Amino acid sequence: MSCCQPERPGRDKPAAFGLPAAHNRDSVGPWDEVRVPGGRMIMGDAFGEGYPADGEGFLHPVVLDGLIIDATAVTNEQFNLFIAATGYRTEAELFGSSAVFHQALAAEPSDVLGRSPSAPWWLEVRGADWSHPGGRGSDLDGIRDHPVVHISYNDALAYCAWSGRRLPTEAEYEYAARGGHAGRRYPWGNDLTPDGKHMANIWQGTFPERNTLDDGFLTTCPARTFPPNDFGLFEMSGNVWEWCSDWFSPTYYRHSDATNPRGPEEGAARVTRGGSYLCHDSHCSRYRVSARTSNAPDSSAGNCGFRTVAGRERPAEPPSHAGRKQR
Repeated sequence: MSCCQPERPGRDKPAAFGLPAAHNRDSVGPWDEVRVPGGRMIMGDAFGEGYPADGEGFLHPVVLDGLIIDATAVTNEQFNLFIAATGYRTEAELFGSSAVFHQALAAEPSDVLGRSPSAPWWLEVRGADWSHPGGRGSDLDGIRDHPVVHISYNDALAYCAWSGRRLPTEAEYEYAARGGHAGRRYPWGNDLTPDGKHMANIWQGTFPERNTLDDGFLTTCPARTFPPNDFGLFEMSGNVWEWCSDWFSPTYYRHSDATNPRGPEEGAARVTRGGSYLCHDSHCSRYRVSARTSNAPDSSAGNCGFRTVAGRERPAEPPSHAGRKQR
């Protein structure tokens, strides 16, 4: 866990709903996808700006097949179609709570179950979930075109099982975020705000108390708010963290496969990529294309979602959490 995303506090959870049956999501679409050509990149932090514990500093060549990837993160409206078709209950709903940024709280004080010890701006809130992102006093009115949040890795897998999709590998995500350009710091170039223009939904001001809202948003923004990269992909940096399929290891880059790497064979946490609306250079500059972090597969928060890809399949691992205790 990093300051970016809190790990779920330890508590028992009821048995999960289980993986839904496979479905052709095109029947309930539409879905905007981008075909990304295969190619080669030097993966990792070429600027020496990464955090040593993240392991992004070891530069290594990677060759990737082409892929078809969602143009945006999965939105609330799109995720609602999945819920309506399957009756699936997310892990936040099963646990009964999820992590909410303190300034986004929309709940009674009695619903606040605690604060993250290492990141006190995160509150564990009873009733917070994908359809109540700030807590029980919130809903999806006016934000149906925003990315869905409070989604665990296991929830994202369930959506993939239903839709016949999969999560991107970490290498695929970085390659797609680079937009066909080598050595860039961000999807659009090397300057954070070229000509004073905001290119991503991140924090401005003094974190975590004062956000000047220069980019217009305290929390999530609608999909397609900022310009796409040169592959036509939106918000590959900022807005919400996005789950990747890989287990996380800070040393993996040193022995990564050179072609279509899929990450370690095992681990305790899954990779997330892209940064979120809470990233700020004073505490977390992980909106860079090489930046990486991770979280436990059943953790969820108000700044984490996902997007999916089609193409060569990596078999999904079904959630297994009946009676499980979180670390």
